[in-house]
Amino acid sequence: MIETDSLILDKAKFSDWKAMYDNVWSQPTCAKYMNWKITTSEEDAKIRMEKTIEFQKNHDTYVVYEKASGKAIGFAGVEEAAPYIYQEMGICLGVNYMGKGLGKEIVQGLILYCKKEFCAREFIYFTREENEASNKLAKSLGFTMIGSEPKIDSRDGHAYQLLKYRLKLDLFDR
Repeated sequence: MIETDSLILDKAKFSDWKAMYDNVWSQPTCAKYMNWKITTSEEDAKIRMEKTIEFQKNHDTYVVYEKASGKAIGFAGVEEAAPYIYQEMGICLGVNYMGKGLGKEIVQGLILYCKKEFCAREFIYFTREENEASNKLAKSLGFTMIGSEPKIDSRDGHAYQLLKYRLKLDLFDR
């Protein structure tokens, strides 16, 4: 479990399927910069939650809960990219929770978790070039862009640039 001022990142529970469906999985805005398709039915959301729970058994991925309400409002995760280097595995918040500083809390929480649990020295953050909010977030936390790679969105064939940012964690003590 990872805790920030306003959020708790924890393993999914099946009972979260409805909140994830309503807040995230059924929302085109949430999927816009991600590599997944929206979920279009409650039955599919239940199946997706079962797959999420199974995936989380072997991965450092979490559902994001709003502390005040306990409601599932997003997801986030990390993985080891190389010894002492960790990278985010996707960060997503429900539409009603965007633009409130919660993305920054998630990234900060993931960074501190990687430092504490794995003695991480570096954190990698990816975002699409056109995702202005995500790029602004990376820069606000002191990340440096270290590369970009042309990609094709498998959902619609849209070409985009995937930007790669790095943060040396000896500089991150917030």
